Amino acid sequence: MKKSKYPVTRVKNSEPDLNSPDWVIWAAWADRVTFEEIKKKTGKSENEVIKIMRRSLKKNSFKLWRKRVKNKSIKHQKKFKVERKEIRRKIKKSDYII
Repeated sequence: MKKSKYPVTRVKNSEPDLNSPDWVIWAAWADRVTFEEIKKKTGKSENEVIKIMRRSLKKNSFKLWRKRVKNKSIKHQKKFKVERKEIRRKIKKSDYII
């Protein structure tokens, strides 16, 4: 077998097909996919995603996911933008070593 000059990136949980019902579950678990992006791509609101996750996950897995989503500002685009502004405000140019 001939080796490629490009490295092969192997992902444990690769992204399923967008038309697959598993995509919503995959996107909900992914930290960098916001609820707004899920709504834009599938038309499912945050409440619908929560219902899907509740049905498809075990009880403890669902609890862990909800706890994680509540603590992650990345899942909500509005919260993420506010948090980024606070971080930028705290970091000053004088903090960098030149």
